[in-house]
Amino acid sequence: MPPTLLTLAVWGACLIVLGVVIYFFWQIIGRVGIIALPVAVAFLLTALLYPVTGRLRRVMRPIYATWLTMLLFFAVIVGIGFLIGIRANEEAPRLIDQIAKTSHEVQDWLIHGPFQVKESQITGVVDELTKQLSERRGQITGTVITGATAVIEVLAGIVLMLFVTFFFLKDGDRIWNWFLRAFGGAAPRVDRAGRSAWRTLSHYVQGTVAISAIHGVVIGATLAVLGVPLWAPIAVLVFMSSFIPIVGILFAGAVGTLVTFGSQGWLAAVIFIGVLIVEQQLENHVLQPLIVGRAVEFHPLAIILVLGVGGVIAGIAGAAVAVPVSAVIYRVLQELLRREPPAPAAAPPESPPLHPEGDEPKDRSASASQQPPTSPPLHPEGDEPEERSTPEPPGTGEAVSPQRNG
Repeated sequence: MPPTLLTLAVWGACLIVLGVVIYFFWQIIGRVGIIALPVAVAFLLTALLYPVTGRLRRVMRPIYATWLTMLLFFAVIVGIGFLIGIRANEEAPRLIDQIAKTSHEVQDWLIHGPFQVKESQITGVVDELTKQLSERRGQITGTVITGATAVIEVLAGIVLMLFVTFFFLKDGDRIWNWFLRAFGGAAPRVDRAGRSAWRTLSHYVQGTVAISAIHGVVIGATLAVLGVPLWAPIAVLVFMSSFIPIVGILFAGAVGTLVTFGSQGWLAAVIFIGVLIVEQQLENHVLQPLIVGRAVEFHPLAIILVLGVGGVIAGIAGAAVAVPVSAVIYRVLQELLRREPPAPAAAPPESPPLHPEGDEPKDRSASASQQPPTSPPLHPEGDEPEERSTPEPPGTGEAVSPQRNG
């Protein structure tokens, strides 16, 4: 058999076995998805909050540092939710009135503008939409009931995520040491791979949160200056959507553009689109290289493919975690497949001189005889010479006399 064909056959067999293992592993994850997804989110949340816990551990016990970190996290979430609720309660009625006014202006422009659309055609489109909604009322009701079940599952997942995050922050090092015991002699390599993966995940999550916060602040400030209602909820939507690379910011930007156009007209929408494009270019060429750096060394085409695969397999949640999971797997494989460094050479029997280059004495016996009397002896305990003031030169049993040197 040709060597090339034999090599391809062995590789094919290995890939088939690996594919079967991955398939069954994925089936197991699908069965326990309600547990697997909260644990995955807990990993991401731990990577985000662990720097805070690490700093607090320097001044207090780990349990207190963990509780304080969780309380700070809850305070931030509640504050953002309170701000969104207040803004939505105040500005929702005004937004509805402005959207109704803009829709009438668009309808008037379609009728009397360059397109010369007949009013009956517009009325027919509106009636058709109303008819479709009425016919599918039963499906909508079933979807609402299914959505209520999903809400219960989401709440249970959130509770589980918070518990897992708490114990990861408190006992993460102990859990990792317990996990390494199962690998025996391979534990050092697994430990190296795990720590590399954790650094990659931490850099990615912290950098992505920083970039998402910049997106949210810039978009929120732009909408507030333009006088767009519900600018705070849209800013939070931009922040959350930025965790999905490329696709998320496009979705949030489209929502912001529609709301801006419906409330402030086409000029404000054009200004918002311009700000969004400039900010996206700054992210691609400045923020991502500086903040995220080399944490994820993926080409944009690879990111698009990874997002597509994650979205097909697990929907929005899969697209959100596809890039960090792929980066972690890449780092783990890179460390596991890396060859072990060569063992250091054995030390020579005679230690090198302790003198800098160029200052080494020519006569080693003379240099040994000039050692200070306070240097520690090189003899084992119990065999020390009685008189330390006149140490013998190494390699001889008697003192060196000037006549012999002569």
